[in-house]
This record gives sequence, C-alpha cells and structure tokens, in this order.
Amino acid sequence: MIKIWHTFFFLIVLVSCSTQNVSKTKSTLSDEELIDLVQKQTFSYFWEYAEANSGMARERYLPSDPSFEENIITTGGSGFGLMALVSGMSRGYITQEQGVERLNKIADFLDRTDRFHGAWSHWIDGNSGKVIPFGTKDNGGDLVETSFLVAGMITVREYLKNGSEKEKAVAQKFDALWKGVDWQWYTNNSNSLYWHWSPSYDWQMNFPLEGYNECLITYVMAASSPTHSIAPNIYHEGWARSGGIKTEKTKFGLPLVFKHNGAEEFGGPLFWAHYTHLGLDPNQLTDKYANYWDLNYNHTKINQLYCVENPKKFKGYAANYWGLTASYSRNSDGSTGYNAHMPSNDQGVISPTAAISSIVYTPAESIALIRNLYENHKEETWGVAGFYDAHSMEYNWTAQRYLAIDQGPEVVMIENYRTGLLWKLFMNAPEIKEGLIKLDFHSAKYGF
Repeated sequence: MIKIWHTFFFLIVLVSCSTQNVSKTKSTLSDEELIDLVQKQTFSYFWEYAEANSGMARERYLPSDPSFEENIITTGGSGFGLMALVSGMSRGYITQEQGVERLNKIADFLDRTDRFHGAWSHWIDGNSGKVIPFGTKDNGGDLVETSFLVAGMITVREYLKNGSEKEKAVAQKFDALWKGVDWQWYTNNSNSLYWHWSPSYDWQMNFPLEGYNECLITYVMAASSPTHSIAPNIYHEGWARSGGIKTEKTKFGLPLVFKHNGAEEFGGPLFWAHYTHLGLDPNQLTDKYANYWDLNYNHTKINQLYCVENPKKFKGYAANYWGLTASYSRNSDGSTGYNAHMPSNDQGVISPTAAISSIVYTPAESIALIRNLYENHKEETWGVAGFYDAHSMEYNWTAQRYLAIDQGPEVVMIENYRTGLLWKLFMNAPEIKEGLIKLDFHSAKYGF
C-alpha cells in the first residue's frame, strides 16, 4: 500500500512538474525573444527554401509537396527577399560571406533574364531566366513587381557599397541592374505609369497606376531613376489624381486619409500598408496629400478594430486574433484558393502576415497576435518557414503553405521595428532622397 501511494505521489509530482514546465516554456519567451524567433524562422523561406538555380524567392512553397512549382520565381517577392537577406546578414542568421555569395548569384541571374524595356516579368523561370506568363496577356514587363525588386536592389547596394572589394562589386551589379529600367516607357505617353507592357499584346492590359493601393513605391522608384526618370506631374496627375486621391471619410473615428481603390469604407487589404513601406519609411514622411504615418497607422488600426468588433461573428476574432490581407484562403467548398481579405471582403480567414508585418504601426496589437498563435495555436499554424499563410478558427482550417510576398514583409518589418535598418538604408540612398524631393515629399527624420 505504501509503495502504491509513493508511486501515485511520484506521478502527481511528475505531472505537476511537467505542467509547470509547459507553462514556464510558454511564459519565458519575452516579446523580443518571440519576435526574433519569428523573424529567424521566417527568414528561412528566403534562405533554405529559395529557388535552387537562381537563389531568388520561389513564388510559393508547400511543405507537403516541396517540388510543386519549384522553379517559379516571383519578382516582387524576390525584392522583399533581398531586404530579408540584408536583415539575416546583419543579425548573423547567415554569415556575411554566405549572404554576399547568394546576392552575387542573384545579380548574375537577373542580368541574364528576360527584360522588357528594362522591367522584369511577374514570374521568371528559375532554370532558363525566361518569362513565365502570369496571365495570357501578362507575358512581359510588370512595372509594379519590378519596383519591389529594385527597391530591394537599392537596399542591398547601400548595405554593401562600403564593404570589401567583393561586396563593392556585388553592389555595383545591382546598381547597374536597377538603372536599366525604362520608367519613361511605362508612361505609355500619358500622365500616368502603366502596370504592364507585353511584346505580344502591347498595352492591352491597360492598367494605369492610380492611387490608392500598393503602388506608391513604383512612382517613387520612377522619380528616383538617374537614367529614365519621370516628370513630377506623372505622380501628381496620375497616382494622386490631381488631389482626387484624398478622402474625408473616417471609420472608428480614424480618418482613412486616402480613397482606397474599391474599399473606401474600411480601407483595403493590409499589404497596401506594407509593400511600399518596406523601404520607404513613413515616419515623419509627408507630401501635400498625406502624413504617411497617419495613413498607415489608421489603415492598420481600422483593420484591427473591425476584427475586434467582428460583425460577422466569426469564431476567434479578437484583439489577439486579427489581420485581413491578401493570402491563401478557404473557398466556400472547403478547398484552398486565394483572396484579397479586407473588412469589406471578410471570409473568416486571418492572414498572419497582416498583423505581423504591421508591427511597425501597432506593436502591441501585432505581438498579441504572434503570442496567441505561437502559444495557443502553434500546432496548426507554425511550420518550417514561420507561420503558415492563412488560418481560420471558424472553419478549423489552415493553409499549410507559404508565399514569398507574405513571408518577406514579416522579416523586413520586424527588422524595421527592431532597428530601422532597411528604412535607413533605403531612405539614405542619394537618388531616393532626390526622387522624393522631386515629388515634393518631406521627411523631418531624414532631413529633407
């Protein structure tokens, strides 16, 4: 009887200790440790799971089927990946030498790929360097994706330009590549930039870039080009619609500032607040149309407050479970698709990148989402390259897949939140300052 009691007592103690250890594990990660863990794990998308031949970012990665579309490169996602590589080198996730070798490989590959008046296509074949059509008529230059890519090039150049001879040589390669983009061509002799040009279909895609969406960086890069720069009126009349971009609308007491294309009540998907601002620092950045910090903070906070209000009563939505943006999604029949989630298109699906990449705007709210997913839903949401692309408590569903355009902003914005590194590199590039001044931007932070 004594033996039985001792055994029983031992088991109780063991269970108690195990429970304590679990709790301790959950609670011992500080906010800093937690976001470093997320940043490092997500960085692996651009290091461990890059396209093998080019070193660039794959469009997508499916852990359950690693060879799926393994040679489809995403141009824009690779631009985010360039910034991620700089972050990884600065943090020691990889060595400086490893990073420079990979960057050199990418530069050499891009020099051999199809280009269309200097612009790259949306998708590139990692084996041949040839365009992979994104759609029937989308088989040529994609100016928006190109702008994401060259913003990454500028960042890399600034990071390496004062380094070793090898580093300087790689910096010069990226400098030459970005200077080859003919932004003037993509005005199509109009007062706007155009998204697409095809050698087969000319301008038939007919997509002028008018604000507001994710494309502000395209005008910034076009104005900053030392070789094929656009005139300021292209920005003011095209993107800003001669002031028509502005709105007086508010939501939850917060001004939207700009008319979000097709989403004027609540604002668009949150990637609109991310892609442009991976390099373009919104802190103290203004022009005659907006204070860009207010624009992006309000957009993010409206998205979060909508999820807290949860008018559709989806399971789980809360202050620590929020974030609507474009990502993989659950179709009505339960299959996996893609959708531009936003308050006006709420499918009950949360995209972790939405809140995580907003950490520069809403750190407390973003960390709350990270902690909730990692501590309470790790089994279903956490994988080899960070958090999976989309999750729904409502449907007990997870897209156990990754997209470069979602993982990249997480790494970059976490770095900007921690050190501002990518912002500093991009904003201090001489031609970027000149381009912003040309468009009548002002930044008290960077002295113009």
